[in-house]
Amino acid sequence: MSYVKTLILSSASAITLLGLSPAAMAQEKTLACEPGETYVMNVMVMGHPYWVPVFEGFKQAADAMGCEAVFSGTPDYDITKQIASFEQDLVTNPKGILLHPMQADPFIDPINRAIEAGVSVTTFAADSPKSKRTAYVTSDNLAEAKFAAEEIVKVVGDSAEYAVLENPGQSNHDLRVTALIAYMEKNYPNMKLVGRQATNQDPNAAFTAVSAMLQANPDLAALWIPESGSAEGAVSAVKAAGDTLMIIHADISPTTLEEIKAGNIHMALNPNQGIQGFVGFMNTFLGAHSDVIDPFNDYKVSGFNPMQIPFVDNGFAVITKDNADSFVLEQYMAGRN
Repeated sequence: MSYVKTLILSSASAITLLGLSPAAMAQEKTLACEPGETYVMNVMVMGHPYWVPVFEGFKQAADAMGCEAVFSGTPDYDITKQIASFEQDLVTNPKGILLHPMQADPFIDPINRAIEAGVSVTTFAADSPKSKRTAYVTSDNLAEAKFAAEEIVKVVGDSAEYAVLENPGQSNHDLRVTALIAYMEKNYPNMKLVGRQATNQDPNAAFTAVSAMLQANPDLAALWIPESGSAEGAVSAVKAAGDTLMIIHADISPTTLEEIKAGNIHMALNPNQGIQGFVGFMNTFLGAHSDVIDPFNDYKVSGFNPMQIPFVDNGFAVITKDNADSFVLEQYMAGRN
């Protein structure tokens, strides 16, 4: 008897011992949607280009599993309006929602109410960790901050002046800033933080803030920004002042991509958006279909959803002048059609 035949017979014996007939196995749950089963991706500032590849990944996973995918949210940077849009999504009876919460705490109750109503909720890119969401998908913001800090030191040295812009209240942006400052303080104590200004993703606010920083700190060597909107204003301020400054930021926009190509922005650290959307959908789907999971824990007694993943890292890309063409949104979308 060959090894392969022995393995097959052993597997068949195991199935018999477990009381599972081939017919019973065929009736097991499959990873597919029922007709009309719908999943929503809800975001703030719906017109921002960041969401496009994320939703493409979300749709790709939904299509593969026979599910309906809907893009939703608010066109405004307004937490009250985003919560209202989330609650309007719930009225349509989706099976699950992939949510980018503008702020963490205001979304605790809305998320928990959705979970209690049987709607699966996964957060992505920003989190509401005190809520009952079943999973959180993002790039590793601590790793991004460490990478940015090391890149700054590599370029300007370990005894230079640097500044940061920030967007207080959005968890991933907060962590990108606070982690970089803490890393510098611990590893490069001679690096001097000379400016820290909240610009809240507003290019105009960033232009004003960076213009003032340049005037007050003529030796300012580097600037770290947790998002692309403020980076647009920052690079405009540096160019208007006729100055030179190392700018490194997270995320990407068509405008900052062009500035990277022109050499005016040193680099961007960009989450793998398509992976974020694809994996985000999968986690939301599994949260809605947790009966396909038997995780070997106490979920049946405690009553919690066995689909609990505190953090999924979708990775990030380093965008420089050399590879910027790979991140042109129009080219990506042309390939998706």
